[in-house]
Amino acid sequence: MSFGRFSIIGIGRAAFFAIGCTLSNPAEDLKYLFPDMTSYKEDLKEFPKLADGKAQFQALRERLGSDLDPIYETYETPYTIYYVFKNSKKIGLVHGVNVPGKGGVIQVFLSVDPASAQVKKFFFQRLESSAADQLRSKEFRNQFDGVSLADFYKHDYYVAAKSKTSVDKIAKITPPKIDPSGRQDYDATIRGIRKNLLLLDFFVYDRKFEPFFERAKQKAKQ
Repeated sequence: MSFGRFSIIGIGRAAFFAIGCTLSNPAEDLKYLFPDMTSYKEDLKEFPKLADGKAQFQALRERLGSDLDPIYETYETPYTIYYVFKNSKKIGLVHGVNVPGKGGVIQVFLSVDPASAQVKKFFFQRLESSAADQLRSKEFRNQFDGVSLADFYKHDYYVAAKSKTSVDKIAKITPPKIDPSGRQDYDATIRGIRKNLLLLDFFVYDRKFEPFFERAKQKAKQ
C-alpha cells in the first residue's frame, strides 16, 4: 500500500507484459482521491492510433530528454486516463506511468486539475526502493502540488540560461534525505512525474504548454 488505500494487486502481470499502467481498483482508488465523485470514465490512448502517432512519439522522446525504456516506454504502450466526475462536472484527471527504477518498475500516478493541468496529488502505486519511505513521505510528495508541465519547461529554460530564480518551482524541490543507493529511484520518480505530465499534455491538453518548450529549446541553442 503506497498511498492511502491504494493496492498493488496484479501489478506484476502488468509489468511483465509491458502493458500500460492502470489503477488496481479504480472505483475505490478514485473515490478515495475524490470523495465527491459520482462517476468516472476510462479513456485508452495509444500512439499508433493517432493520425500522426510516430511524429508524436518522437516529440515525446525529445521533450522527455532521455532514452525511452524498451519495455515500459515503447511506441505501442497504451495509456489509461481516468476522468472523474461529480454529476456532470469534471472534477479531476488521474493518470499513471511506468518508469524503470533500481529495484524494478516504479508506478507514478498523478491526479491533476482538469482546467489548469496542475498536479493535485502525486502518489506511488508501486515502489520497491531502499528510499521508499522517504519518497512516499507527504513532506516530499506535497512539494509537487500545483506543479504543471510548464514548470518543468521553465526549469529547462533557466538551466540553459544558467540563471537561478525564485520562480523556478522545480529547482526548489527538496529531495528527501536518502542514501546514495536510493538516488536512482529519486531521479526515476522526477522523470516519471515529467513523463506523466507530458503524456497528459499530448493526449488531453493538445500540447498547450508547447510555447514553454520552444523557449527552452531556443535558449539551449544559444
